[in-house]
Amino acid sequence: MTPVELSRTVLGAVRRAVDDGVLDVAVPERVKVTAPGPGGCGDYATNIALQLARPAGQPSLHVAEILRTRLAASDGVRDVVVTGPGFLNITLGGAAGVDLVAEILRRGPRYGFVDEPSGDVVHLHAPCEVRAVVVMDVVGRLLRSQGVDVTTTSCDGGVFDREWVTVLGVQSCGDEGVPGPAASSACHVIQPVPAPASPLHLGRDAGRWALLHPAGHDRPRISDEHLVQREGNPLFRVRYAHARIRALSRNAADLGFSAEPGPIEPDGDPAHPAGAPAHPTGAPTPRNPQVATPHPLLHPLADHPRVLAQAAAHRAPDRLARHLVSVADAVLPLLPAVLPRGAEKPSATHRARLALAEAAGAVLAGGLSLLGIDAPEHL
Repeated sequence: MTPVELSRTVLGAVRRAVDDGVLDVAVPERVKVTAPGPGGCGDYATNIALQLARPAGQPSLHVAEILRTRLAASDGVRDVVVTGPGFLNITLGGAAGVDLVAEILRRGPRYGFVDEPSGDVVHLHAPCEVRAVVVMDVVGRLLRSQGVDVTTTSCDGGVFDREWVTVLGVQSCGDEGVPGPAASSACHVIQPVPAPASPLHLGRDAGRWALLHPAGHDRPRISDEHLVQREGNPLFRVRYAHARIRALSRNAADLGFSAEPGPIEPDGDPAHPAGAPAHPTGAPTPRNPQVATPHPLLHPLADHPRVLAQAAAHRAPDRLARHLVSVADAVLPLLPAVLPRGAEKPSATHRARLALAEAAGAVLAGGLSLLGIDAPEHL
């Protein structure tokens, strides 16, 4: 169950409470679910009970208990715990992490994409400035990934630099599509803070990253720091993580095994050393003997469809770039434990770890492709 699906499940619990006459509130359009905060537990948490308490005229803890019983009866939900003033902490079914990994591997780099056309038409326009043109290029890709029909125009009255196409890989050097009436009514001008210098000397990948990683209202840094192959360079970490995952898949094939989604035992996993909380299907945690803690990589993987939708809706490719850094930072500690060591034979745990790593690789590959950046097989 993804965060979007869980949000719908929580909304369903609110609607049932309203239909049963125990809550007298307007059902909100959406519910935000996040990772549990300090003192929380489980896979996700929501503050919907606190939001509804005032309009319902009831204490937040009472509202939380009303919603807890209905949420706990929902498909895919294993447990719901109320903490603090009324936070609902939700633990998904034991196979939720396994199902998520299987779904990502099935979808591949298109995980998070919308298959059916949304019916929306958006026209994008950028001034004749390198950052604006590159951002527009990526915003168009993001919108298309969400089923939106996109047309673009740029450089009215300006001179389009052909090297933006040959070096930075901008897909269009002028108008793309013909903006009709529907597009014109939804025109959006892409105008981030301009680049202080040309990024062409950085090449395609580093040049695009330098323009896309900062938020649109921030001034980008056009420097050789984006070319440095060290841990302090976020672009390097993202591309290195993808290359490492691809290498692990090749090495696993040489050892005669492949990815298979399944439970991941914490033993020997550097991301969860001895005494740390277990994975979703591992042992319960000391904090709550009935609820296991999910692998930290599952949250950013599950959140990927939401990030794509929000990056498209807000015309903000920096959200995707920062999300890819989070995925890379979450998967890198797992990688040393994917392959068997010494005389150890490949086990179900190794296959499950490889599946989890390959799921992260699919997210990284799809995200980098949307940014117009190469996802390397070797680095």
